[in-house]
Parts: sequence; structure tokens; C-alpha cells
Amino acid sequence: MRSPLFIFILITVLILIDFYIYAVLKTLLQSASVGTRSFIGMLYWTLCIVSVSSFLLFPYIVNPYFKQYIFSIGIGWVLTQIFMVLFFLVDDLRRGAFWTMGQVASAAGAKFLNTEKGIPRSTFLSWLGVGLSSTLFLSLLYGFGNKYKYHLIKKKIVLNGLPPTFKGFKILHISDIHSGSLKDQAAVLKGIALIQKQNADLVLFTGDLVNDKATEMKDWMSVFNQIKAPHGVFSTLGNHDYGDYVRWDTEAAKKQNLEDLKKVHQDLGWRLLMNENVLIQKQEASIRLVGIENWGAKARFPKYGKMDLAMQGVSENDVTILMSHDPSHWEAEVLPKYPNINLMLSGHTHGMQFGLENPYFKWSPVQWVYKQWAGLYQNKDQQLYVNRGFGFLGYPGRVGILPEITLIELV
Repeated sequence: MRSPLFIFILITVLILIDFYIYAVLKTLLQSASVGTRSFIGMLYWTLCIVSVSSFLLFPYIVNPYFKQYIFSIGIGWVLTQIFMVLFFLVDDLRRGAFWTMGQVASAAGAKFLNTEKGIPRSTFLSWLGVGLSSTLFLSLLYGFGNKYKYHLIKKKIVLNGLPPTFKGFKILHISDIHSGSLKDQAAVLKGIALIQKQNADLVLFTGDLVNDKATEMKDWMSVFNQIKAPHGVFSTLGNHDYGDYVRWDTEAAKKQNLEDLKKVHQDLGWRLLMNENVLIQKQEASIRLVGIENWGAKARFPKYGKMDLAMQGVSENDVTILMSHDPSHWEAEVLPKYPNINLMLSGHTHGMQFGLENPYFKWSPVQWVYKQWAGLYQNKDQQLYVNRGFGFLGYPGRVGILPEITLIELV
């Protein structure tokens, strides 16, 4: 828990930012009507008060769903203000530079420019900052309505050595359900119906069934146990499934939570692969499915996965698909050590639930952390597919990066 001094400094900084932005807005709105100035002023201070209050009251809010929205609005407004301040500071630096040059020129007896009334603020630069920042904030609010808009992505993936009987074999891939964040059961059921509608041969789930605790699945068992496939449903664990991000009364309680979560997978009818592999057979042919526990190359994410155990019995001639929650595992361990893995399936990044995507371009701030963050990647004969996530975490919405259901056809 943060110290009172830290909270005091944080709130003080936020208030100073509030007044700085308001001073700029007053300058920009000098020519506007009194009614317009009053409305914008009231709206601005309402958002400022809500934002500051969200930080002060956050520890005392019990309802997890309400907590998500309050925190998101608070953080969203602060990020909007920071973005706005960057533009205003650039303008102030420009004005300061011109004023300084004017003073130097005046002292030297030269005429640089008229500084008696000060250097006027750049209307274009300031309004650009306000416009872009407001667009960011409104986008975050709009994104609240996108969290259950499941997007089906179909991919044909070529695997070298694929047995002819597996040509056209359909794998449905989902990841990052985060059941502790879900609220609207009717909306989620539409996602389940879309999954079942694909008539996939095999369903693979690559981790983060919960946010922290196995009990989060209590109200969702009858929803997710509807996912079925002729060749079964297989799953792995993600970093959130171990309960590492919540305080437990005892270490034994944490261990029991993990055992309870394993039982949840079992009760759903999902085969949880814990550093092991199985054969998926079709007629007389087969492909190898490997599943490991979470293994992240980033420092703060755990390395529970053990590839040496998971790959026992896997032949160089096997067509092999690996389920590994964190895509950073691909470059860190899979590519340099396991050239016989044809395809790795991951999730974890959620595409940061924020970005821009179209057929020709995709961008998200998460790419500054993860080189492989959404979609299909290839290195020679090895491929990685990163699912954008079925659920959401933290921010209860999505902007530009929709929740994903992936249908992979092997060819």
C-alpha cells in the first residue's frame, strides 16, 4: 500500500496539472461566449474531481466491476491531461525561447520582436493538443462498449510435413478469458455460440482463465463447459492463473488455489497440459500437441514452464504444435532450442486492448514491449500465432483491438 506522503505528492501534482491546463483553456476560450466558457469549465472540473476522487477512494471500493470503471476513467483522464500538457509545454518552451531572444536582442540594442505584451500562445498547437487529447479520452469511453464484440479471425497455416489426413483440420484458438473481469453472461454466451458455430476439430486455450482466484469461475462453469470439439479441448496456464498477484493468508492457501483451478479445467472437460504432450490422432496419422506452464522472457513474469519435460517423447519427424501463454517465449527459447516446433500458439498481450488495425497496418503501444504481440509471425519454417484475448483485464473495454476468436485451418 502506498504511503500517505506518496498519495499527498501524487494528488498535489494532479491538482497543479489541473490548474495549469485550466489556465491554458481560459486563454483559448477568451473569444467564446459566456455560456460556452461556463459549460466547458464545469465539465473540465467535474472530470478533474472524479479523477482525483478515484485515486483517493479506490482502495475502499469493494465491487470489482465498479472498481474497474472508476479506475479506468481516472487513469484515462490523467493520461489525457498528460498528453495535453505535452503540447502546452512545447508551446510554452517556444514562447520562452522567443521571449529570451527578444530580451537579449533588446539589451544589445537590436529589434527582435515586440515583447511588451508577451509572446502570444500558438492557437493551432494548443487546440491540436486539446483535440487529440479529447479524442483519446472519448475513445477510451467508447471502448467500454467493445469488450464483448467478439471478432472471428480465420487463418490458413501451412505446416511442413503435415499428414494428408490433417489437411483442412480446423483448430479453434482462444486465450485470456479472465473470468474475474466478466460480467455480462448473455454477451459471453454469444461468444461461446460463435466458437461452437465454427465446428472446429480441436479447441486450444492458451492460459489466463482467471485474474487471480479459482473461485472467479464459479458463475461461469455452465458457460464455458459448452465449448466442445471432436478431438477435445486442451488448455494451459497463464501468468494470472497462479495467484501471484494477490495476497494469500498462507502459502498453503495459494497452492490450494492452483489445485482448485486445475479441478476447474477438469470439470469444464478441458485437458490441462502441464509441461507434457499428447498425440492428436486422425485415422492412422497424428500430430503432436505440447503444452507448458507459463514461461515469460520478461523479468517480472514467472518461468514455471519446463520445455525439457514437455518435449519428452517428441520426435523430430512429428508435426508439433506448442501451447505457451507468453509470446516472448518464442524468441527466447523456442526458436534457438526447438527447431522441430512447427507452430506456437500464445496470448497474454491482449494487444493492450488499445491500438489501430486494418488490413494494411496494425499498431499498439504494447509493441514497444513485445515484438510479437498480435497475429501471425514466421521465422523460417517456424510460426507463432498470438491471440488478442477473449476477455479483458484492468481497462473494461477495447479500442481498435477487439476480443478474438481464432480459427486456424491447417494446410
